[in-house]
Amino acid sequence: MSGSESTAGSAKLTIVVDAMGGDGAPQVEVEGAVDAVREAEGVGVVLVGDEKAIRAELGRFGMAADPRLMIEPATERIEMGEDPARQVRRKKGASITVATRLLKEQRAQGLVSAGNTGAVVASTLLMLGRIKRVRRPAIATFVPTPSGGAIILDVGANSDCIPADLLQFGIMGHIYARILLGRTDPKVGLLNIGEESSKGNKLVQSSYPLLAESGLNFVGNVEGRDIFAGDADVVVCDGFVGNVVLKFSESVIHLISTLIRDQIGDDLRNRLGALLMKPVFRSLSQQLDYAEYGGAPLLGVDGVVVIAHGSSTPKAIKNAILVAVRSARERINDYIETELQERTGAQVSG
Repeated sequence: MSGSESTAGSAKLTIVVDAMGGDGAPQVEVEGAVDAVREAEGVGVVLVGDEKAIRAELGRFGMAADPRLMIEPATERIEMGEDPARQVRRKKGASITVATRLLKEQRAQGLVSAGNTGAVVASTLLMLGRIKRVRRPAIATFVPTPSGGAIILDVGANSDCIPADLLQFGIMGHIYARILLGRTDPKVGLLNIGEESSKGNKLVQSSYPLLAESGLNFVGNVEGRDIFAGDADVVVCDGFVGNVVLKFSESVIHLISTLIRDQIGDDLRNRLGALLMKPVFRSLSQQLDYAEYGGAPLLGVDGVVVIAHGSSTPKAIKNAILVAVRSARERINDYIETELQERTGAQVSG
């Protein structure tokens, strides 16, 4: 870290941000980091990427010399279309690789990236490893429900899973919902095509008894229509299914917004009605906006890692940083390791 940024180590907690990851990098990441340190007391941010560009952006906010904001140079980035595992090994100077190295060296307590999801998973697994007893990490994303929201995992880290993976996803999701969402005894459901335990493919059929005997508050199978109804606080599935559900949900939200705008059109009565409904629309928009929830934690890696959307806004980056701060302060990984030991007994990771 260069110049005055080295003094930022005095911050109580530091989050490293891959400043070259998202679609609007580094402007979006820098603005999000600025907002985060202004809002969260005792937090510093290391911005990894093109030093000249990052410093120029910090200057726009009058924060170029702020000791809470550090710069760590990185000369490369991993693009969305590149092979993640290969490029993580080849591009030693990539921003996500440098950011992960800082976390590994304990120069930061959490990591945020809006870059290539596969590269984030590959880099953190390769350099940080997994929490003891974790077989596969999982990406957990928050979805709004009438009961205050739920998390779905996995939504993209693992396309192929075995029943033991889904059991671990349930345990990690239970811990996250309990500690970060404040649910006393989170309800855990298994995503399936029907409520009966005999429904579904071999993976979910074999996973059902493991979850039922885990000691979790397992409510059985939940169907796709039940996710947003709030029937479960934690919805467990493999990464292939979870990613399809996530992308489909995003497209539906976009479609509804488009249809509402089209229906209002230029009709005077519709426009007056829309004006009266503006507070409702604003509240609904906030509930459905991913930026309100920041990023999705990658649970199971030996470090606090939060993956933000590629098209994240500064608000989304800020909230992703705050998610990383809370996860680090609550020591969520310690709980994961302890409860995996208690709930899975003699099962061996690997």
